[in-house]
Amino acid sequence: MTANDDEQRKFGPLGTVLVIIPTYNEAENIKPIVERVRESVPDAHVLIADDNSPDGTGKLADELAHADKQVHVLHRMGKEGLGAAYLAGFRWGIDEGYGVLVEMDADGSHQPEELPRLLIALKNADMVLGSRWISGGRVVNWPRSREILSRGGSTYSRLMLDVPIRDVTGGYRAFRKETLEGLGMDEVASAGYCFQVDLAWRAVKAGFHVVEVPITFVERERGDSKMSRNIVVEALWRVTAWGVGDRVGKITGRNR
Repeated sequence: MTANDDEQRKFGPLGTVLVIIPTYNEAENIKPIVERVRESVPDAHVLIADDNSPDGTGKLADELAHADKQVHVLHRMGKEGLGAAYLAGFRWGIDEGYGVLVEMDADGSHQPEELPRLLIALKNADMVLGSRWISGGRVVNWPRSREILSRGGSTYSRLMLDVPIRDVTGGYRAFRKETLEGLGMDEVASAGYCFQVDLAWRAVKAGFHVVEVPITFVERERGDSKMSRNIVVEALWRVTAWGVGDRVGKITGRNR
């Protein structure tokens, strides 16, 4: 369903909001998270991008869409990674005329109740990141080792790529359509954890105004985490390669 450009929205001239929720085996979580989004921002639309989940998430998503005209489903052929799912969702949303596109996890770690604050901040920004690592941000139910890993990954990425973002790996984000169109999405190859780093770095390099808003990140209560050793390894080598390449490019006068 095409977004109604003439409809007046709570968040001013930003346009209609599309919350993109990638799913793979999230049957236990998809209904509650969609309901919370619809309650928190009633004018927002939701796009569930399902990677052919064997647990029936896609079928549940279809049922939600049948019952609510502001819920949509993008069925994908198989599991291709978080980045690929978001890129497909971004393209779908831009083609359908949405003015704001939001990244949100299906497991409840990104609280929909905090989305209005991200959207309000977007009025004076091009991209807004929900941040765990600025004043007011925090994580709930994480072991110390997980927090150290996440903080360390963000710090390493920030220093390696020289970006003024404290939580560069965070995945709760709101973009203006024009921002995404200016990021060169067709050139984004990263699929997992470092997809978020890639987009943030591209936004900074392109001169977009990026703002961080504190959030409370809550560890999932149901289902299995998608984080894996391979995802972390991919992030490390890609960030290192990007950082080294960027420095070499500056020395030689070439840009990435």
